[in-house]
Amino acid sequence: MAQETGGTGPFDRLLPVLRPVRAGNGFEEALEQILQVVRLGLVPGGGRLPAERDLAELLGISRVTLREVLKVLQDQGLVEARRGRYGGTFVLPRAGGAGGGELRRRVEGVDIEDVLRFREVLDAGAAGLCAAHGLDEEGVDRLRRALIATHEAPLPDYRRLDTLFHLTLAELSGSPSLTAQYAAVRASLNDLLDCIPLLVRNLEHSQHQHAVLVDAVLDGDEEAARAVMREHCAGTAALLRGFLA
Repeated sequence: MAQETGGTGPFDRLLPVLRPVRAGNGFEEALEQILQVVRLGLVPGGGRLPAERDLAELLGISRVTLREVLKVLQDQGLVEARRGRYGGTFVLPRAGGAGGGELRRRVEGVDIEDVLRFREVLDAGAAGLCAAHGLDEEGVDRLRRALIATHEAPLPDYRRLDTLFHLTLAELSGSPSLTAQYAAVRASLNDLLDCIPLLVRNLEHSQHQHAVLVDAVLDGDEEAARAVMREHCAGTAALLRGFLA
């Protein structure tokens, strides 16, 4: 593995941030880590990221997944790809435009970690309760319809219908207190989600997790339902930390 990042400094400076990702949320966690590299200035503006081969190996992901991550960074104006003998993926100098200031204002004073932890506790708890106590016929129908709605959602409507899916699960848990607390924390979560882009790869992954989660709930597998929901929440948390933390 190369030890230099295109003359921008020792490659090992990136090692504290870049590490193998977990299998469940490879795309989201890889994106989070490379965003940290860029935001921390470990590769300065104009500097080159490690070669795709080395970066994919270090993160423990395929080069196909890595290219999807780099495409997101290009779409966000954070890096650019250059071809040729001295090509590669280069970090673009930061722009101090109004968009960045607006982003900072929206998340200022928000304890992102607290929101993410509380959201995970409530979501996993709701999933576990639904699986442990079972759902009646009406509840099964409501959960399945909420799942189908997210699958069929146009991109601009996805977050609204995703919210309804999670709220439905909370309501079906049988705990009005949990439902009320979840509605409150979900409002805070959505404020944060509105600050980051909708990523098709992430939404496809989330949809798969939703389907697995519903299967676990309907099978009455409390442990699996909680585990899938925790993994699902971890993927969202990775994106928010990458873009906002």
